[in-house]
Amino acid sequence: MKNNVSIIMNHPNSLYYGDNLNVLRQSIADESVDLIYLDPPFNSDRDYNILFSSPKGASSEAQITAFEDSWHWGEQAESEFNEIMRQSNTAVAEMMDALRRFLGEDDIMAYLTMMTNRLLELHRVLKPTGSLYLHCDPTASHYLKIVLDGIFGRKQFGSEITWQRHNSHNDSKNKYGAVTDTIFFYVKEKHSLQLPRTDLSKKYVKNFYRHDDGDGRGLYQLADMASPSPRPNMMYEWQGYAFPKKGWRYERDTMQKLHDEGRIYYPADKKQRPRLKRYLNENQGKPITNLWTDIKPLTGAAAESLGYPTQKPVALLERIIEASTSEGDVVLDPFCGCGTAVHAAQKMGRKWIGIDITHLAVSLIEKRLRDAFPDGSFVVEGTPKDLEGARDLANRDKYQFQWWACSLVNAQPYQGKKKGADGGIDGLIYFQDSTDTKNNKQHKKIIVSVKGGSSVNVAMVRDLAHVVQREKAHIGLFVTLTPPTKPMLVEAVKEGYYESPHFPANTFPVIQILTVEGLLEGRERARFPDLARGSATFKKAKLEEKQVNQKGFFDES
Repeated sequence: MKNNVSIIMNHPNSLYYGDNLNVLRQSIADESVDLIYLDPPFNSDRDYNILFSSPKGASSEAQITAFEDSWHWGEQAESEFNEIMRQSNTAVAEMMDALRRFLGEDDIMAYLTMMTNRLLELHRVLKPTGSLYLHCDPTASHYLKIVLDGIFGRKQFGSEITWQRHNSHNDSKNKYGAVTDTIFFYVKEKHSLQLPRTDLSKKYVKNFYRHDDGDGRGLYQLADMASPSPRPNMMYEWQGYAFPKKGWRYERDTMQKLHDEGRIYYPADKKQRPRLKRYLNENQGKPITNLWTDIKPLTGAAAESLGYPTQKPVALLERIIEASTSEGDVVLDPFCGCGTAVHAAQKMGRKWIGIDITHLAVSLIEKRLRDAFPDGSFVVEGTPKDLEGARDLANRDKYQFQWWACSLVNAQPYQGKKKGADGGIDGLIYFQDSTDTKNNKQHKKIIVSVKGGSSVNVAMVRDLAHVVQREKAHIGLFVTLTPPTKPMLVEAVKEGYYESPHFPANTFPVIQILTVEGLLEGRERARFPDLARGSATFKKAKLEEKQVNQKGFFDES
C-alpha cells in the first residue's frame, strides 16, 4: 500500500478522479483522516445527472448522466465479495456471507458488497479519534447499519440522525410519503462531540422566560436549586429558608456569590424555596437532537444551487463539520458528487480530500471551488495532466474522455442521458455578445466537437462547419487528441471569422482547431467574446471570499 502521508501534510486539499476504492488504497494513509462524510448512491435505480445553465439562466432540459445508480450481481461483484471474505475482519466476512445467503445474488447484495469494501478502507484511514457520517435513504439504510456495526462495532454507533429533506412528498398512494434521509454517526474509538445549539423559538421564550425585574438584565426563568440526590454536606439553612430534603445544589460560597449578584429569587413565604434566575441572554440555545428539521433542502431557486439533483445544503455539512472537527482537521468525502462537503470544509478552515468516479463531477467541483474560493489552493489528481494521460483515458472510456475534453474549454456536455448519436455535437458553450435582452438575442452558441481517435481528417472539419450552420451557431471548436493536418487548418480558415460588435479589433475564427496537448499546456484556448464571462453556460457558485483577481471579458479556457 502506498503511503501518502507527505501528500496529506504538504498539500492536504486534494480532489481525486477515480474509483474511490483504488484511491483510498493507493493514496490515503492509515489513520490520517478526522472526519468522513459520505453520501453514496442509494441503489435507487435512477441516474444521477449534472444540469447546466440554459441561455436564459434556467435549468437546461439537456442533462448528462454522471453515472447510473444501479448495481447488478456479476463478475465485479463476485470479485469484490471474495476480497471481503479474505480480509482480516472475520466478523465482517461472516456477516456478509450470512447476508448473501439471505438476500441471494441480487442487486441489493451487489450494492452492499460495493459499499462494504469501501467502508473497510474508510475505517482504516480514520484516526482513532475520528468519526464517520453515512448519509442514506430507506432503500438500503437497514442493511448499511448492519454493515457499519460489523466494521466499527455495535458500541461505536453514535446516533441515527433524521434529516427532513422535504416538506411534503407523495411517493405513492400505497405508502407514506418519504420526506426524510438518515445519517448514521459512528466513531472509531473515542470521539468528543461538540454539539451545536439551535436558537430558541419565540414560543419557547414566551412559555419559559416570563420574568423581568426591569433592571436591564432582561427576561429570566426560575430554576430549582435543590439537589437531585442526597447531599448531607449541603443541608444548611439559607437566609431564613430551610434546606430541601436532599440538600442544596450549591455550596455556601457559591450561594453567597449568587446572592450578591442578585441571581436568587426569594419568595415571601418562607415555607417555599428560593430559586435561581437564569437569564435569556445567557442561554446559548438548545443542544440539537437527532431530528434535524431546521436545515431546509435546496430548491432550484436557491443561491447555492448548482442544478445537481442530489445536492445537499452547505448548512447541513457545516453542522456536521462543526460538531466533529476542529480547525485544521482533515475531512474526507469519497463520493463527492457536486462537492458540498469539501466546499464546507474549505469555508470552515479544514483540510479536505474529495473523490469522485466521473470527470463530470470532478469538473463541476473544481469550477465550484474556484468560483467560491478564488484564492483557495487545491490539487486535482487522476485527471489527465499530459498527452499520455489523455490518450489513456480516450482508450479506456470514450465518453469520459469527451466529457473531460469539454471541461478543457468550459463547455457543457451535450445529449443528455444518451450516449449514442449526437448529431456531431459533443459540447455547447453559450456566450453573450449583445445587450438586446428584449428580443432575447443576447446569448450566442458555440458547438464543440471532440475527437479522441488516432487519426483526423479534413472531412471532420467540414462536418463541424455544417453542424455550426445547421444549429445556427456562431463558432465551432474542434478539439482533437491527434494533431490536425495542414488541409484541416486550411479548411478551417476558409470558414472565415465571427465579427463581434463589441470587440471589432479582435478576430474570432468561426472554426477553431484546438489540440488537447495545447489546451493542457496553456498554449491554446478558445477565442470568443463573452460579456457574461461564462455565466450563460455554467451555473456559478456563490463567492465565499473576496475576489482579488478579476478576469477580463475573454474566455481563458
